Amino acid sequence: EIDFIANKGSRKYYIQSAYSIPSEEKWEQELASLLKISDSFKKIVVVGGEIMPYTDDNGIYFTEKESLEVITSMIARTKARYLGSGNILLMWGYLAVFSSILVWILLAATRQNVWNWLWFAIPVIGMPLTSIMARREKRTDGVVTYSDKITSHLWSIFGVSEIVLTLICLGFSLFGGIKCWTAMTVYTIIAAPFAEIAQGLIVKEKSLTWGGIVGLAIGMVLVCCVTGKIPLLANWFMPLFILFWVVMMIVPGHIINHKAKKG
Repeated sequence: EIDFIANKGSRKYYIQSAYSIPSEEKWEQELASLLKISDSFKKIVVVGGEIMPYTDDNGIYFTEKESLEVITSMIARTKARYLGSGNILLMWGYLAVFSSILVWILLAATRQNVWNWLWFAIPVIGMPLTSIMARREKRTDGVVTYSDKITSHLWSIFGVSEIVLTLICLGFSLFGGIKCWTAMTVYTIIAAPFAEIAQGLIVKEKSLTWGGIVGLAIGMVLVCCVTGKIPLLANWFMPLFILFWVVMMIVPGHIINHKAKKG
């Protein structure tokens, strides 16, 4: 695994860091990830202590001046990377809240369950927007850290699992006449908070951790209602569901953007 990948204009840098490399085995371990990369962008190993700048036989470059320049740029960009993450959270939060209010109003006005299909507008709109926004952030920030990759994988797993569950529920509905769409709600209100709590712990962002904890508490209340066969009536379920998205996405998103602007 590469420690850091930094972009600077049209240039890309792969950076490995080590406090010291006391043995040949340790040296091979640090270079292994870099040697697997097939492109021609610069590869740098930063080692504690003073070293003479040089390029080894594999094209891996060692230079104190350029290493410091790249790392300084990387740190500065890393400090600002939460701005985009905040925007993505806000997009999902406001999209979910708007969709919830719209479905609530239409169900109350028409008493037609067909409007429940509008729930699918959340992933249909949100997933492409997330991809577009993430690519834009990557171009702007120019930094991809290991924690970024982990959190990205967390939400990717959550998204894929939601799609799989949707297909399963659709299969039950079409081929068995069994309506099990409540499983979607239960899974979302439990799995999403766990993913957000994990992300908050990884990136050390308290607003994400606490947003996930409060969201999980709301999810547990709803799970108990489903298990106890309490009808999820719109007059109390929809406000609670909207609150779920506010504390999970909207509040942390604004906090993260505020921190990014201050930084």
